[in-house]
Amino acid sequence: MPVSNTVLGLIVGLVLGVSAAFGGFVAFLIVLVLGALGLLIGRALDGQLDLDGLTGRGRSSSRL
Repeated sequence: MPVSNTVLGLIVGLVLGVSAAFGGFVAFLIVLVLGALGLLIGRALDGQLDLDGLTGRGRSSSRL
């Protein structure tokens, strides 16, 4: 059963809140950065992230 974006957002918010409450600001930033990295890796594995645009290997044929 897929998780809705609302539930996923709630879970992420709760995890960030708990990390900020018990670990302080540095722990909050670490969890935030690792969460964003996990999101990018997950989207790339699902094929929903176009990495060709980031690496400069796009389909553009008008290179100068």
